[in-house]
Amino acid sequence: MIIDMPNTRTREISRKIDELHEERGESATGRVLTLLISTNEDELEYSLELANAASREHPCRVIAISPSRKPVDTPEKAEPADDADDFENSNLDAQVRFGADAGAGEIIVLHPRGGLVHHPDTLVIPLLVPDAPVVAWWPTEAPANPSKDLLGAMARSRITDALRSSNPYRTMSDLRRNWSPKNVDMSWTRLTVWRAMLATMLDQPPYLPISNARVTGPKDFLPMDLLAAWLRLKLNVPVTVEDVPGAEAVTGVYLTRADGVLSLERPSADEGIAVISTPGQSPQTISVPTRTLEECLSEELRRLDPDEVYAEVITQGWDLIHPND
Repeated sequence: MIIDMPNTRTREISRKIDELHEERGESATGRVLTLLISTNEDELEYSLELANAASREHPCRVIAISPSRKPVDTPEKAEPADDADDFENSNLDAQVRFGADAGAGEIIVLHPRGGLVHHPDTLVIPLLVPDAPVVAWWPTEAPANPSKDLLGAMARSRITDALRSSNPYRTMSDLRRNWSPKNVDMSWTRLTVWRAMLATMLDQPPYLPISNARVTGPKDFLPMDLLAAWLRLKLNVPVTVEDVPGAEAVTGVYLTRADGVLSLERPSADEGIAVISTPGQSPQTISVPTRTLEECLSEELRRLDPDEVYAEVITQGWDLIHPND
């Protein structure tokens, strides 16, 4: 069910949601959080698709703010509003999605125009689920300082995705400079499986010390640098980053020790097949598929507490592999 609400106000949206809940005999109290999405019209539907899928694991109210491209209506062009003393256009179009179109919750899409574009907090506050944590997500372009952003300031967790921004390294530089315990970037979340596998490999005998490490993958690939920074910080050994032409994701990690090289290789991200090579043992083939954005978002919605390891990597480990940044 999709309901369009042109030229509306937040109180009307709230009233409509209450009516729909009453018609369906349900309550919003089952929502575990409110997910705020700050995006543009080009990315809106894809972002909502990801949020819709993630909400099946985390029932939530999704509020997407996407500034409208429509021109601002002047008083002469505007239709009279519901209130007798309010004759100007509200400069807010909205859409409410329920049922199959909204996953395990409801989706509210806000299209502000004019001055309302600069006040997203006043638009979303009346629509938040009471007593539920707020998560802010920027699917592509993120503010330089998410904690000072009007939406980010009210969030318990702030999720960015520097890799999908127009300039990943500049975005990460901004995020590092304005780091906050509540911030996390999905460039890091993409590495969860790699980090888990490497930790498991190092937890096996003979427990020999690592003398150096090498990470391979695409040129200027942000997750690869984060993985190298993590290894440099945790192993306290030199780590080199090697570009692999044509690669689309991390292709391998090689850890040198006295008995040889311990490695985890995944030449093709599409096939998702990795090989663990341990000195003195036969290679072992395992499945390490590329993580989807839906999986990354679900993981971050599952863990709303600060990611201490990520904090260490971007505040300490990054400087060890990029000393001049």
